[in-house]
Amino acid sequence: MNYTDNFLRDILTSTKTVAMVGISTNPIRPSYFVGRYLNLKGYRVIPVNPMYPDQTLFNEPIRAALADIPDDGPIEMLDIFRRPEHVLPIVEEAIEALLPRGLKTVWMQIGAINDQAAKLATDAGLNVVMDRCPKIEHQRLFGELRKAGFNTGIISSKLAR
Repeated sequence: MNYTDNFLRDILTSTKTVAMVGISTNPIRPSYFVGRYLNLKGYRVIPVNPMYPDQTLFNEPIRAALADIPDDGPIEMLDIFRRPEHVLPIVEEAIEALLPRGLKTVWMQIGAINDQAAKLATDAGLNVVMDRCPKIEHQRLFGELRKAGFNTGIISSKLAR
């Protein structure tokens, strides 16, 4: 699971629309924070979670399933916020519902490692990223970590003197 910076940068620069499976409406959950960050960076984020019927997030209706996303443009990336044992059926659904709509990448969040799903996606011609976060990678690759955040000393758990 070693990905080159060029590989990740190419994905993040060529992607315009991201379907996020398992996103939460709770603003303190990591999935919400990642979706909000991507949305603020200009990505169209399509939230997918059957637990939030009739709600919207980032000006998009929350869909119950990938197949429920209307065909109103390409979806280049699938970002999965689910436990590893739930990833394979999501990838199977994505190949059926989103591959014809321009899907290029399956991205599994930190902790979501499923080799069977990765092989299925790769065999379908898709890029696969596992155990990484697009928000963290975007910040790292496009220089935002120098401003605040990880390993900068600006945000720290150490007590101030």
